[in-house]
Amino acid sequence: MDHFLPHTEDELKEMFFRIGVKDFSELLKTIPPELLLKKELNLPVSLSELEALAQLKETSYKNRSEDCYTCFMGGGAYDHFIPAAVDAIISRSEFYTAYTPYQAEVSQGTLQAIYEYQSMICALTGMDAANASHYDGATALAEAMYLACNQTRREKVLVSEGVNPHYRQVMETYAHASGIDVITIPLKNGLTDSDLSGYDLTSVAAVMIQSPNFLGVIEDIVAFSQPVHDTKALLTVSVDPISLALLEAPGNLGADIVTGEGQGLGNALNYGGPYLGIFAVKKPLMRRLPGRIIGATVDNQGRRGFVMTLQTREQHIRRDKATSNICTNESLCALAACVTLELLGEEGLKEMAELCLQKAHYLADNICAIEGFELAYKQPFFKEFAVRYTGEVEKLTDKLADKGFLVGPGLVRFSDDWKDLLLFAVTEKRTKVEMDRLVETLRSIA
Repeated sequence: MDHFLPHTEDELKEMFFRIGVKDFSELLKTIPPELLLKKELNLPVSLSELEALAQLKETSYKNRSEDCYTCFMGGGAYDHFIPAAVDAIISRSEFYTAYTPYQAEVSQGTLQAIYEYQSMICALTGMDAANASHYDGATALAEAMYLACNQTRREKVLVSEGVNPHYRQVMETYAHASGIDVITIPLKNGLTDSDLSGYDLTSVAAVMIQSPNFLGVIEDIVAFSQPVHDTKALLTVSVDPISLALLEAPGNLGADIVTGEGQGLGNALNYGGPYLGIFAVKKPLMRRLPGRIIGATVDNQGRRGFVMTLQTREQHIRRDKATSNICTNESLCALAACVTLELLGEEGLKEMAELCLQKAHYLADNICAIEGFELAYKQPFFKEFAVRYTGEVEKLTDKLADKGFLVGPGLVRFSDDWKDLLLFAVTEKRTKVEMDRLVETLRSIA
């Protein structure tokens, strides 16, 4: 047998004989002749496995991973530490799929892991129920918009300008197809303007904010709770789950729906995906929660077991009755988050969050001591902050990349109002030596 090819010439002849044809061309008789390719494909000379691997390796050297740089980039994806045990556990053959565990009786390990993930998300967010996962933070927020509109039977949402612009783009796509009116609440000194008196909230399904927001600022969630609930609208908050080790859970501050991006919990940057969408709600909204919920039960012999309790998606019920048409989930990414949280424990997660907080403020203080830089907003922030720079932001990020530092993104790509702003994010991985080197580099090239 040829290497990597399933059939030799003799095997092909035998198969043609068995099915009653002379050669492969007879299998194509049903295709009109004018649609058939009549020339040889311009393909390179075939390579052996050794040669192919060498060529692929050479091509891969054109890429530069975060390992080649010191990463201070933010904007929704973060360079957090991943314990070695995470990849070791999720790569076990029993776990290594994101597919739905349809047969509960033979999927107890997977179902238990998802159940534990849901339980920890509920504990972090202060909510009553969490689903098994969503694609990412953007789709989770967009599906929260759907949930709010279905629950309130209203077709308008207010979304903060401080919500990640990529999330808002996904929301706009969802809204366009569904006839939902998305209205932007402007920022005021880095915070979402909490004065909602200029909006008719009786026609609004949800007010949607992000905290910490895209500029890194921690929002005042409580300020939105009463005016939103007085008109029977819903309050949705998109969060960084790591920040909740230090900040009050949004469920305790009046949030009805909490979504977020779980990439920082055990999931690598991965060229932008796959990531982990977090989605949790209060009990009155549980039956509208998209995706699926894993629950614990007892079988007829009194043994504890895990099952898919609610499955309000189109594969399990009538398509027009489904709360979501997302057809799979991110269970493997959720498992990585689950393993990370269990390895860290409550105190470990808190320490991780404290390191992010302390290091981010150390770097912000030192950068803003350089002439030409200042903190854009004098507001509380967690691990990310926006700096106002008097020079050209894009040129600065390019120069820093040449020096081995990834920073940004520059925010002019999202809004002309942010043309002089640059984001910095600091995770627990960054050391004082790395931060001091960045500051010295900025001082020398800015």
